[in-house]
Amino acid sequence: MGVGERENAGLARLLGESRWTYRQFAMAVNRLGTETGTPVRYDESSVHHWLTGTLPRKTVRPLVLEALARKLARPVTHAEAGFPAPERKAAAPAGTVEGLVDLGRLDMDPSRRGVLGAGLFSVALTIPGWQDVVGRAEAVRKGKAARIGRPEVDMVIAMTERISDLDDQFGGRHARPMAAAFMVNTVAAYLQADAAADVRQGMLSAAADLSYLTGWMAVDEGFHGLAQSYYTHALELAGAATDYLTYCTTLRGMSVQAVDLGHAAPAVRLADAAAAASPQAGPRMRAFLAGQQAHSAALAGDRHNALLYIKEAEVAMEKAEAREKAFGSYGPSSLLYHVSQVKYGLGDVRGSITTMEDSQKLRRSDHRRSRVRFRSMTAERQLEIGHLEAACTTWHSVLDDYPLVHSAACDDRVRRMRALIRPHLKNAKARELYDRAMTMAFAGKPSA
Repeated sequence: MGVGERENAGLARLLGESRWTYRQFAMAVNRLGTETGTPVRYDESSVHHWLTGTLPRKTVRPLVLEALARKLARPVTHAEAGFPAPERKAAAPAGTVEGLVDLGRLDMDPSRRGVLGAGLFSVALTIPGWQDVVGRAEAVRKGKAARIGRPEVDMVIAMTERISDLDDQFGGRHARPMAAAFMVNTVAAYLQADAAADVRQGMLSAAADLSYLTGWMAVDEGFHGLAQSYYTHALELAGAATDYLTYCTTLRGMSVQAVDLGHAAPAVRLADAAAAASPQAGPRMRAFLAGQQAHSAALAGDRHNALLYIKEAEVAMEKAEAREKAFGSYGPSSLLYHVSQVKYGLGDVRGSITTMEDSQKLRRSDHRRSRVRFRSMTAERQLEIGHLEAACTTWHSVLDDYPLVHSAACDDRVRRMRALIRPHLKNAKARELYDRAMTMAFAGKPSA
């Protein structure tokens, strides 16, 4: 041990609680480095040095804390791990709005996107509770901008819907910078303008929807830390607007993100928080929230709650009024998607395939990206139960849509398809599919 170094008892306690070996701990940190786009190579000796008092580099400490947080399924602080407290950045004088503008400006700058994309998905992210954000006056500050009215609110809503349509049709790679630019150049000024109380509330709510959508598109591109930042701003804006719907929808979206990344405990926590924050939800909204609770519970291996919540979602859907809508709409096809995911999570692969196919049949105006994602899931599961040629047919339908979709999530699905089909190239159908994919996959697409 070097001069001035002391054994790190806090880190040793956490390592003992995790039941990891030194090698497993180092590998977990290395995986997170790869996830952030900044690969690191640590081994048992590195862990030994940390435990005997050598501090990891400042850039590595968040990886160490996140690795432990994921393993222990709870937040882990710097102090708990025996690390110095991080330097705190000065608070933005205009709170939520200024922070969102700073984030959007970085997102608009192509030279900074790699840095933004390297942000780490945090299972220990602090989520502001409803009582912490509802009606917060400091979320906005009146400036010298002209007075706004309802037409400006309607314009922001219409632009958000248009950007959402582009995202649905083509993916978020090009639509997200448009959303960031609109937020910075237009919406921020509206949030700082004079307005009647109801107009101000409407603008806050519209901005929350836009921030939520921008986060959703960041998830699609695989920028998960960036997405969490947008989602957190959406929660704050929704609270300032006293907008339960967007607040709950955003929490649910964060649960969807956690599910997609395989983080069961945060997914359950976020889905339950969304449901708890909307005690008077209508039946379609209740189905929207319960379906995600069911999916999260299935991922966590909680059969009882998965079946309980999916039944609750089915009952709520039956009660839903014909034109009642949640953000982005949640209907019978969406419910069937969740039923399929619950079946799969609980081990019924064949049943999940049939239900996923039924979900696709009910989608009246499905978008290309959704077709690529859901048909890819179906094909993967068909292959899992040994139906190789059926999987190849489904994957060909994926490749019909794929060239026009600019989405890192869809890129990952096609990469996975090529890897899964490679061991089966002696089969003529598999060879045909593989050769087709090799001639078109990722052509002209920037890497995610």
